[in-house]
Amino acid sequence: MEEKTSKVRTGTVNCMIAALIICLIAEAIGPLEFQVMGIDVRIMTMIWAIIIGILLSPHLLGKVIPALQKVISKPEIERSPFLLSMVLYPLGIMFGISAGPQIGVALVLQEFGNMGTMLIALPLAIFMGLGRSSVGATFSLCRDTALGITGDKYGLNSDEGIGTLGTYISGSIFGTLFYSFLAPISLMIGFHPYALAMASGMGSASMMQAATAALVNAAPAYEEQILAYSATSGLLTSVTGVYMELFLALPLANLMYKKLHRPIEGLRAKVFGKKA
Repeated sequence: MEEKTSKVRTGTVNCMIAALIICLIAEAIGPLEFQVMGIDVRIMTMIWAIIIGILLSPHLLGKVIPALQKVISKPEIERSPFLLSMVLYPLGIMFGISAGPQIGVALVLQEFGNMGTMLIALPLAIFMGLGRSSVGATFSLCRDTALGITGDKYGLNSDEGIGTLGTYISGSIFGTLFYSFLAPISLMIGFHPYALAMASGMGSASMMQAATAALVNAAPAYEEQILAYSATSGLLTSVTGVYMELFLALPLANLMYKKLHRPIEGLRAKVFGKKA
């Protein structure tokens, strides 16, 4: 018992020290900005923190540098989901207290766009063989609020938690690039800057900043309005998203999975010759 408690304590301390060092390194590197075909692309500082954290895994650099496993190994990996959940709880409480009483019909309706993506993404994820991870990966854009909900309900070590974390990380890395290109292209095909600014507020600070930076570059005359609309939309999405994800999106994802996983896995078995 004492040995287990000691490992938990050591894992917690090592996680906190590693997180601090990684954040300092990421901040020292700073954001990366470049252009592709005249479109501004901005890689946020958080990306470096994610990449460094992945590289420090015992399965990557840990194999090359055995001494690294003395600091980041199984105890640290086991403790990290619990520490992440603890960090997210104050965020959820802040959203609920500050804006919960002010939620209206218009703000709630904004979230149905996010739920609509699940209708396509969940069946595809099941077909790809993700199993229960499909629920966690597709019931929302999987930003901070979704991590808190999944971590509290299932645990971040569960299949659902792994799915949410996977979408969170891939969204942070590839979503930034995607929105950097999507914003100016949408502007060129006729969407109004105000509409695109509102659409940029998807609950992710990194993706929102990438989208708004590209929008401002393409439509500098609307800079003030673009920044105002995107910031407001991002805040509303974060606030209303908690309620939509918890009471509508997640139950709907579970219902869809219950109804669809057997026929889709059967189709997958016919196509690939094996079950998920």
